Amino acid sequence: MEIDGDTHFTNDGIAYDLTRTAILESYGLKVIRFTNHDVIHSFEGVCQAIEKALEIPPPPLIRGPQYRLLENS
Repeated sequence: MEIDGDTHFTNDGIAYDLTRTAILESYGLKVIRFTNHDVIHSFEGVCQAIEKALEIPPPPLIRGPQYRLLENS
């Protein structure tokens, strides 16, 4: 889970988040994001979204592509 501030909405921030999300998801992790505004103004809604995300069993953890690169070295 990540709370995103203003820097995440710049072109560089968006590109960085997309790359990082892809890496985390390659490990079988689920990424959910909320804005600072969401947390401050809709804390209950954020908590409900987290609860809902936890209801869905996560996929089994896998080793990402970086591990395979190290394994083959």
